Amino acid sequence: MTQLPAGHSPADNPRTDHPKALYGGTGTRRITVRDLAGAKERGEKWPMLTAYDAMTASVFDAAGIPVLLVGDSMGNAHLGYESTVPVTMDHMTMLSAAVVRGTHRALVVADLTFGSYQEGPVQALRSATRLVKEAGVGAVKLEGGERSLPQTEILVEAGIPVMAHMGLTPQSFNTLGYRVQGRGDEAADRLIRDAKAAQAAGAFALVLELVPAEVAAEITRSLQIPVIGIGAGPGTDAQVLVWTDMVGLTEGRVPRFTKQYADLRRTLGDAARAFAGDVVGGTFPAEEHTFH
Repeated sequence: MTQLPAGHSPADNPRTDHPKALYGGTGTRRITVRDLAGAKERGEKWPMLTAYDAMTASVFDAAGIPVLLVGDSMGNAHLGYESTVPVTMDHMTMLSAAVVRGTHRALVVADLTFGSYQEGPVQALRSATRLVKEAGVGAVKLEGGERSLPQTEILVEAGIPVMAHMGLTPQSFNTLGYRVQGRGDEAADRLIRDAKAAQAAGAFALVLELVPAEVAAEITRSLQIPVIGIGAGPGTDAQVLVWTDMVGLTEGRVPRFTKQYADLRRTLGDAARAFAGDVVGGTFPAEEHTFH
């Protein structure tokens, strides 16, 4: 066992030199769904972030983030849309491929976009196959409980790992609205049933979004597959955030469940104003930036 300096506790440094650890492990190969299952067995918590481009993905990969989600949140966070609904499979395929190119170790999971799997299993297989073949992702994510089980089953049968997504499902915001899901006994029971059904259909992991902490914790305890929370309390196996929210790049109000670890919007603005000032004042480019 690694010896810690006097007065130093494991909480001071969450990284570990365990070769199988998802975060801080010493392995260099790609993380797989089997690695996530192993973390669940060990009781190991792990982080997941969204990514939409090669450069940002490379930073997160180097930081040891084991799973990167190319989410349809790109609609809001990257493409300037008001929701996730306008995101197309062309968008998803192109940006997923960029994230794969920018990483070496992280498992890259891509969303099936709105309208790319709702028609049924055959459409879902066609869309997921494109992400695997053209973008090189290691898994796909789709929203919905019981209604998405046939799609999950056919993808798993075809050898494509599936991450399920329940609770608040952004693609259904026109119907559900942005509000907590699973409140009340009936709603909680239905969510728990859907979660168990997704596991039975072959999903390797489950995202729970905007779900009461007690319900999320119960689902996590009852499933053998990892449960990833976003606005679902501390009792899940993993946590995911939209990276632009996490670093303070998002303009305006951010969700209550987001913790901001930086203020990049201010940092980038300050840098842009400093550059502009140097150009207007004639101090950039200086001699050291000039060729003769």
